[in-house]
Amino acid sequence: MVYFTLDIEKSLWKSGYSAICGLDEVGRGSFAGPVVVGAVIFPKNCKISYGVADSKLLKPKARELLAKQIKIHAASWSVAEISVKKINKLGIGNATQMAFRKALRLLTVKPDFVLIDAFYIKHRDKRYQKAVKDGDKICASISAASIIAKVYRDELMKKMNRKYPEYGFDKHKGYGTKLHQEMIRLHGLSIIHRKSFDLEKFLDSSRSLPRT
Repeated sequence: MVYFTLDIEKSLWKSGYSAICGLDEVGRGSFAGPVVVGAVIFPKNCKISYGVADSKLLKPKARELLAKQIKIHAASWSVAEISVKKINKLGIGNATQMAFRKALRLLTVKPDFVLIDAFYIKHRDKRYQKAVKDGDKICASISAASIIAKVYRDELMKKMNRKYPEYGFDKHKGYGTKLHQEMIRLHGLSIIHRKSFDLEKFLDSSRSLPRT
């Protein structure tokens, strides 16, 4: 398991920044459900005693416990959700950008520098943001943002499973697993499925849906 560090944040703190926000999205490649962005600002020069990796590498219970600890120790945190309706209208790229900006607006502390996993936020000064490759695996703030976003979105998909039990959303969370592919073939598309993968063309076909 790869554990994050505060090395990037420490460098920025030394440069004079105090409110450094990590951002990460969850659900960008999903066939169904919203895209969710987490945002976390840790206190300046904080010391984190728990090791955290990319949220996808953690078991659900571990993620849930860590999400609670992150929220306790963060100077500020937020979660932003963009609906399938908006994703279908705007496209997943624009919807993700909207989620980034919404998450920043929801913070109670205004960040003076932003760290994002592999992305830049459009219409925001690039001098005060950094796209970090594999940021959810190596950067404390981004990894923490990934965890709270993942826990939030997983809970949403469990609720969706109660409304649409035939799809198994509690198991695959809307991603293109074999189970999800088969359920789409059997039951068609629901209103929370996205248009971006053009899933309709696979409904009457024996071909497999593309994996994400």
